[in-house]
Amino acid sequence: MTLEIGNKKAIMLVVLSVGFIRFTSGSEFNSYAGLTPVIRQSGSSLKGRSRISQIGNQKLGDLLFMCSFNACKYTKACRNLYERIVAKGKSKKLALIAVCNKLLKQAFAIAKSGLIYDASYRSTLVRN
Repeated sequence: MTLEIGNKKAIMLVVLSVGFIRFTSGSEFNSYAGLTPVIRQSGSSLKGRSRISQIGNQKLGDLLFMCSFNACKYTKACRNLYERIVAKGKSKKLALIAVCNKLLKQAFAIAKSGLIYDASYRSTLVRN
């Protein structure tokens, strides 16, 4: 996998995700891990703070949350994401969850594509 996710945690990721066979996208996998935000709203006038969904595989979410600490410490891309979110005034926990989402999507892409992780890889897709 990657530097952020060690061998033991990568094996646990494969086991807990049932070999990535049930998911077609990284977003579905994030929902399965319970790392997606849920908007709390009652009617049109009462809007609550959005929170992280507690529905999902708790072990998988915990595993990635612990990996996000090392990712922020040792990986430049994850550290930049973390610092950018904290600089906007968001909480540090929210920034760690964003790093978790990034790690999970990277792991999903690596597992589905079968390619070896390359830290210098940049997508050729153009975003509008």
